[in-house]
Parts: sequence; C-alpha cells; structure tokens
Amino acid sequence: MDTSPARPTTPAPLDATTLRELLDTGRAPRVLDVRTPAEFETSHIPGSYNVPLDLLREHRTELRNHLDEEVVLVCRSGARAAQAEQTLAGTGLPNLKVLTGGILAWQAVGAPVNQGRPRWDLERQVRLVAGTIVLLSILVSVVLPGAKWLAGLIGAGLALASITNTCLLGTLLGRLPYNRGASCDLDTIVGQLRDGPAGRRS
Repeated sequence: MDTSPARPTTPAPLDATTLRELLDTGRAPRVLDVRTPAEFETSHIPGSYNVPLDLLREHRTELRNHLDEEVVLVCRSGARAAQAEQTLAGTGLPNLKVLTGGILAWQAVGAPVNQGRPRWDLERQVRLVAGTIVLLSILVSVVLPGAKWLAGLIGAGLALASITNTCLLGTLLGRLPYNRGASCDLDTIVGQLRDGPAGRRS
C-alpha cells in the first residue's frame, strides 16, 4: 500500500513580506510572473521571469526541465498564478508556491518594483470588453430583439469564469498584439531560465 503523503490540492501560499525577506537574504526562489508581457512590462518584481500563462500551459514539459528548484508564481492578484500552479504540479514539479495577492500585494508592502510603460491589466480589459458588448447588445435589441441573448451569453461566460477560475475572454485578449508587447517566445524564456540571473530581465 502506498503510504506516501498526498500532494496538497491547493497551491502553497507565500505572502509578500516573506518573499521579500527571502529575496533580501539571498535565498531567492525562482520567481515566475505569468501575466502577459505587456503587464509584466508595466511593473514586475526585480529579477522575476516573465512566462505568460498561455505559453506555460502549451510548453509546460519543456519549461519544467529548467525549473528544478523552488518556484514562486506571480500574477496580478493570484488567480492566474493558481492556474499556473495546477499546470506545473501536473509535471511533478515540487516546491511550488503562489504569491498571495499577487503583484498588488507586493506593491502594497512597499517592496521594490521595476516600472515600465503603463498598460491596462488583463482584468481591466476583460471588464471593458464584456461591459461594452453587453451595453451594445442591449441597445441593438431595441431594433433586433434577439441581440439581447448576446448579453446573456456574456453574463453566462462571466459566471462560468468565476466558478472555474478561468476566463476564455481573458485568454483571447492576452493573445492580442497589444498584450504581447516585447518578444516573449519559448526559446527566449528557456534561455533566460537556463542562464539564471545573468539571463533574467531586470
């Protein structure tokens, strides 16, 4: 009979203050920021690596080969990082943690952040697009009554996104050129992970 302990089904949390202490004392884990390149460019933890969630999902096996150490996953508020943890946990990667509260919590404790050109975060874009579609569908329904069902479809999609902690609209928006920003392909990311501190972005 297998007596090995079961793996936790929820990501191991790590608060911003503890992560900052680890980075300051030189016992730094590998910090992976799974937001879009545009969000990463706007602000990120110094020394972190940008590995967008969609790319991580598609190439988790290749990336896992370069993640043989303690890893902390970061996003805006923690939701996408939790999805990334589930993806990497499936590859057998140990010592995974999720930064509680994401980059927002990191900034709230006054921890250092590298700033770049401001971009709208993905959650804000989702609210704009979903709200615009709902508004337009209601207005159009005055002439074409069937258009109201588009608003219902968006509402159902948002409800499903909350239940499953995923967002198809966010995934689609994340692939737009606006959100891709600077080049962030698999070869570049693997090179940065392989080279370690010398290959990471500032």
